[in-house]
Amino acid sequence: MMQPATFDPTSLRVGQGYDVHAFAEGRKLILGGVNVPHVRGLLGHSDADVLAHAVADALLGGIRGGDIGKLFPDTDPAYAGADSLKLLASVAGKVRAEGFQILDVDSVIAAQAPKLAPYREAMRENLARAMGVAVENVGVKATTTEQLGFEGREEGISATAVCLLCRCREF
Repeated sequence: MMQPATFDPTSLRVGQGYDVHAFAEGRKLILGGVNVPHVRGLLGHSDADVLAHAVADALLGGIRGGDIGKLFPDTDPAYAGADSLKLLASVAGKVRAEGFQILDVDSVIAAQAPKLAPYREAMRENLARAMGVAVENVGVKATTTEQLGFEGREEGISATAVCLLCRCREF
């Protein structure tokens, strides 16, 4: 009879991320690495990909590594216009360097407009590729705020993300 595998619950970590960007004229709307057609984009030092930023912050939270502003400060001209998926890939590399595996990531984008359902799968694929995980391990959802708050007034977009990390061998 096989012995059950032992499991050390201290090997698991959860991280949470949150990010917000205001709308701005003359910018592309990039979410999860997808250029989403819209009349305005998001204001930020990088490409302002609020979804990639929230996911990066969740990963950093899981390793107790601060936030993306600490790693990629908006005062550094090197990150002006930066591709946030490349920043996310760098964060994922830092997670692995700390001895953790990314087991799962889930996220929610809050935006009154535009409708994001047609872009969800491409966002999942882009985030998964940047993190080096299977697309099945990445969730992306979108919601409106029923015209409440800054998202509902179409002043900007927010995103939240959670992740599950493990300092363990491959399964």
